[in-house]
Amino acid sequence: MTRRNSLSILAVLVALTFVSAGCGKKEQAPPPTPPPKASPAPQAQPPIQGRTTSAAIVPATGLAQYDFTSRRDPFKPFLQAKAPGKSPAVRGPAAGLLPIQSYNVEQFRITGIIVGLRESKALIVDPVGKGYVVKEGMSIGANNGVITKIAPSYLEVSERYTDDFGKVRKRTVKLSLAKKQ
Repeated sequence: MTRRNSLSILAVLVALTFVSAGCGKKEQAPPPTPPPKASPAPQAQPPIQGRTTSAAIVPATGLAQYDFTSRRDPFKPFLQAKAPGKSPAVRGPAAGLLPIQSYNVEQFRITGIIVGLRESKALIVDPVGKGYVVKEGMSIGANNGVITKIAPSYLEVSERYTDDFGKVRKRTVKLSLAKKQ
């Protein structure tokens, strides 16, 4: 016999030994369960009114507990219908304005400019970090500014504002594109 044949026969014998040793165990039958004792009649609980409970808060042994009280209900509509007869109170000049019109023009940063043949566009970022794509003629800023020119390296905004003496003034603000570092 060759050495390879003798090794394979030896491996088969070892495997058969382990298999036959595992088959020799006898399982013991589980002890019989005692009959359930008669429990007293369950007490009637008063109904819970005015309080909502979640099934996720019920304590369970050995399981993770989840608290959904701070989450929005997925079955309620996202937008609520307004009650008839009630109008929201106007709170100064910021009521009804777009988010891009709630900051001063100087607070915006220009992060990119795309110069096109017909129209140019610019990407500006407000102080919070939200970006806007703007083009010429769009309103921007708290002082009713209008974008008048978008050049390859800057953006011009024309604003009309009332000074301390009540006169309407006009000024042009130039926002430059940040230099590459």
